[in-house]
Amino acid sequence: MSYILQVIKKAFLWSYERNTWQWDVLCVLILSFIFLTPKAWFTNGERKGRGVHPKDAVSTVIMNREVVENQKDNGALEERVRALTGRPDAQVVSKRPRLDSTGQTMDYEVDIK
Repeated sequence: MSYILQVIKKAFLWSYERNTWQWDVLCVLILSFIFLTPKAWFTNGERKGRGVHPKDAVSTVIMNREVVENQKDNGALEERVRALTGRPDAQVVSKRPRLDSTGQTMDYEVDIK
């Protein structure tokens, strides 16, 4: 029983020498976890406080504050986004202000799909 506890302790504290088979096994386990873990395990399905599902927002564009504030309706803003991205089917999903350390709006993040 003490042998098993000793192995677990060494594995947890990573105290094996670099040229041992135990080191290789630990590296393979870590790499397997990194590359074989489904991406869905690391997403919570919603963006906190934003109300936009990540699958709905295909990409985010950073736009100048004056451009977004001058385009009060989404139709005009969508035309600007389409011209900027070169995607004729782009639709604005949401827009969020990006604030500096003083709380002033620097620019906007515009989610498009």
